[in-house]
This record gives sequence, C-alpha cells and structure tokens, in this order.
Amino acid sequence: MAKRRSNGEGNIRKRKDGRWEGRYTAGHDPVTGKQVFKNVLGKSQAEVREKLKKALEQNQKIDFTRTGKYTVEQWMEEWFENVCKIKVRPSSHQTYRGYIDHHIAPNIGKIPLERLSTMDLQKLYRKLMSKGRVERIEAEHQPKGLSAKTVRNINQVISSAMDFAVAQKIITENPCKNVSLPKSEHKEMQTIPADQLQAFLTEAKATGVYEMYYIELATGLRRGELLGLKWQDIDWKNGIIKVRRQVARVDGEIVEAPLKAKNSYRSVSISPQAIEVLKQQKAKINGQYVFPSPNGGPISPDSVNNMLKRVLERAGIPKVRFHDLRHTAASTMIANGVDLVTTAAELGHANANTTATIYAHQIAIARATAADVRAGVFAGRK
Repeated sequence: MAKRRSNGEGNIRKRKDGRWEGRYTAGHDPVTGKQVFKNVLGKSQAEVREKLKKALEQNQKIDFTRTGKYTVEQWMEEWFENVCKIKVRPSSHQTYRGYIDHHIAPNIGKIPLERLSTMDLQKLYRKLMSKGRVERIEAEHQPKGLSAKTVRNINQVISSAMDFAVAQKIITENPCKNVSLPKSEHKEMQTIPADQLQAFLTEAKATGVYEMYYIELATGLRRGELLGLKWQDIDWKNGIIKVRRQVARVDGEIVEAPLKAKNSYRSVSISPQAIEVLKQQKAKINGQYVFPSPNGGPISPDSVNNMLKRVLERAGIPKVRFHDLRHTAASTMIANGVDLVTTAAELGHANANTTATIYAHQIAIARATAADVRAGVFAGRK
C-alpha cells in the first residue's frame, strides 16, 4: 500500500517487482487540464525518499505547461527577438544573428530545449574550432576553424538565452554552466610605428582622407564613434569633442546607434592642431556629419576599412585594422606620460584597470623608459 505523504510531497510505495516507487504530481496538461504524474524508482525506501525530494524541488523550478514546447533553435529565436534586441546594442544584432544562423541552429537547433546538455555544447565547440568557419570567397585562405574568442562569444550568446529559459521556468539549469571553453589567444597588439606615422599621414593626404585619419590618431575614437561625429559635437572654444553616438550597420542598413557602454559617452580633449584640421574639414563639407558619405549621410564602416587598406598599401606600411589606429593613439598617450586614469577616460574605458590590461606591454615599456631616465638623473649627480 502506498505511503501517503503531505500534500505536494507525493507518495511512496513498494512495487511487486521489489523496487520502491515515488509518485508525484508534475503539473496539469495545458490542453486537457488533467493532472500529469511522474515517478522515481529506487532499491530502497530511503533512496526513493531522497530522489522524490529532489524531483519535487526541481519541479518547483519548472512551468510544466511550457516544457517540451521549444527546440533550441525556436528558443534562440524567441530570445533574440524579445530579449537580445532590447538588451544588446543594435550594432551587435547582426553578429548575434550570424552566430544563431550559421553555428547554433544548423548544429544543435533540432534538440529539444530541455534536453540540451553540456556534452552537446562541448561537441559543438569542438566542431566549430576545427571546421566552423562560414565559406566565403574572402575567407578562402583563412583557417577552417573558428577562433577561441569567437567560440567563447557563441557560448556567451547561448548562455544568455539559457539563463532566460531558467528564469522563465522552462529548464531547471543552464547547460553552459559547466562547459569547458578554449583559452583566449593572446594576440600582440598592432600599431603604426612612430617612424611611419608621417608616411601614413602623407599618403592619407594624397588620397583625400587626411582629416579623418588625423583626427582618429589624435583622439583614439572607436571607428563607429568617429563616423558618428557631427559638427554640433565640436566645442571649438575649449578644444573638446563630445562623443554621443556611433554609426553602425544594423540589418544591412547604415544607421546611428547608441554607444557601446555608459562610459563611452564622454568628452575628449583635442589639441589646437586638431582644431585646425577640423576647420579644414568643415570648409570642404556641407551637412551635419564631420565625415559624411558622398550623399551627405553617415559613411559605411566598410568603406573606411577599404580606404585604410589603400593608404597603407600605397605608403608601404604593413596591414593594420582600423581599431589598431585607436591602439596607436592610446600607446602614444601612454608613451608620452599620460596617466592611466586620464587615458581610460579619453578612450571611454570602464576604468583604468581595463586600460592597464589592454596596454600592459606599452605600460611596461614606458616604465622601463622612466627607469632609464631616473638612472640618468642620478648618474649625473655622482
């Protein structure tokens, strides 16, 4: 005879086959409204009692009417449309969309959401590391696997969606919680060497893009921030640029978008020479953007990358990314004694620790130089 327990605690009985069974109400069928029962089995009453306790605790975390409703792909779509598009800045939407369409949905999209396991994810990441790159003509000679950084980013996207599923009581725990991720590669930062900056700017002037790249090197703005500058953001009298927006590609369109983070909204000091360069630019431009497209609207970030590639090739300078111009500006500040707090504020970093981590190598060089200076001073006093 089943041992009756308090309401909500289920009941325990010994079966004819000698095993013990714990039975409990898991919820109600959303269609028929009838109670749905589940059970646990064990060799002893004590074992079943413990299993039943855990099952009931897990059951409290689940909305039974929603379990079994989603596959991983369906839930990623739900999360992307209703959470990602609200919480994540628009400039990242296309990246997240690509992760879902090219890597998540084709590989684990058909798995029922509540059955997605840590091992499923482990296998996915191993596959992406070996042959996850999307086939494109421009990527023909690149490695077939995704970088560790990209795989970690994909895991973060999945984890965010799974956290939301836990909060919605669709699954009991996030399968990303115990996954083993590849270590991030440490890539040496690229900058334009100081002795090549003049050649770079000379070629930029010959190509007709001198003002844009001069202001980038003078401020260290992110690419989207530079392209989002409007004349109303320039404080001519005090030598200040107010960073208030960025230009980004969202769903194939070039649009204004919010900045990366709260700290990205800032005022950046510029020199009298930079003010003169901006005046030269203003004399050539009609419209609200400091660096507009030919039709007067915001310029495409891709176009700026192509311009940079041409300037570097013609100047005979090794290839660097646009973001490396920001690194060049930051490294110049650090090398010339600008303190980390000020550098962090100018770059829009959250704090000086972020700056110290990114530019550790440049800081080490600056400190070694400072040590040499001190040694020279003391040597002269002997």
